[in-house]
Amino acid sequence: MKMQRPLRLRKRAEFLAVRAGEKRRGPLFLLEVKKRTDGDESRARVGFTVTRKNGNAVRRNRIKRRLREAVRTAAADDLAAGTDYVIVARPESLDAPFDRLVGELRSRLRGRKK
Repeated sequence: MKMQRPLRLRKRAEFLAVRAGEKRRGPLFLLEVKKRTDGDESRARVGFTVTRKNGNAVRRNRIKRRLREAVRTAAADDLAAGTDYVIVARPESLDAPFDRLVGELRSRLRGRKK
């Protein structure tokens, strides 16, 4: 059975709450993970942060699109229900091969360092 598509984090307070959780660093992005405490065990929620350090708006939007697609196509099954995830992109995530991006995301979601 295929898991439902994750919900999106949209409010600043939601992003800030996830910052208090576990941090899983990698060469392409930082993944912040936090189990929700509000009792909502439904779907996972994912947020994306791409700062101005990553380049102009065109580059930032391309990075966000690549990360959203990686989550949609490959990583949705690895997301734990009732958990919030924030992906903080690094500039290298734009030029990395998509397969590497997906592999990195899967290993970070499973909690492995490499």
